[in-house]
Amino acid sequence: MITKTPLVLAATLFAAAPAIAQVAPSGTTPAQTAPTGTAPAQTPMQTPAQAGTAAPMAGAPAAPTAAQPAATATIAAALPTLPNRATLAKLVTAAGLGTTLAGPGPFTVFAPSDEAFTRLPAGALDTLMKPEAKPTLATILKYHVVAGAVTSDQLKAQITSGGGKAVLTTLAGQPLTASVGPNGNIELTDVAGSKAYVDTADVKATNGVVHLTNGMSVPKIG
Repeated sequence: MITKTPLVLAATLFAAAPAIAQVAPSGTTPAQTAPTGTAPAQTPMQTPAQAGTAAPMAGAPAAPTAAQPAATATIAAALPTLPNRATLAKLVTAAGLGTTLAGPGPFTVFAPSDEAFTRLPAGALDTLMKPEAKPTLATILKYHVVAGAVTSDQLKAQITSGGGKAVLTTLAGQPLTASVGPNGNIELTDVAGSKAYVDTADVKATNGVVHLTNGMSVPKIG
């Protein structure tokens, strides 16, 4: 049986990026499409004991406009409470990024869904969880994090001022390009050209903001 090293796994992930991310090519009917509109997350991040419920599900209607309680949890503490983000929370722990995402920040996190990780090549997720793959896993996750708290409105303003694109520098040190997708959602294009979409925006935390996405973004590794 052949065991993939982190370097071989990195090459596999990068080559498979179009299948990993949420692709919606124009003129076709993809299996995974851009979501219709973006659901704003009106309720800040809170732990179950503090809030009683998790942040709104993707596609849920916006809560009525009203005074909202201040966020009471860091990104690291609240990720496990978000719907369909259990895999991401587990990987953050395995990569040793919990301390970073519990720090003062602020940070903006683009958080892939559990389903997004199922599109990894067979066995890749298990390999990423191994201690020897920790640097590779950390790079992949850092590619979903940007310094500073950037709301969806602020990001769209950057896209407009950039002539339709905003190039974000991630904690992985590699660019992630944001634009506005076909249904008005924020579209993220990674270095391989694969796309993911924000389907729930502006989940607030004490040290930043999280935007829930329906696909992974894959950096260059090695």
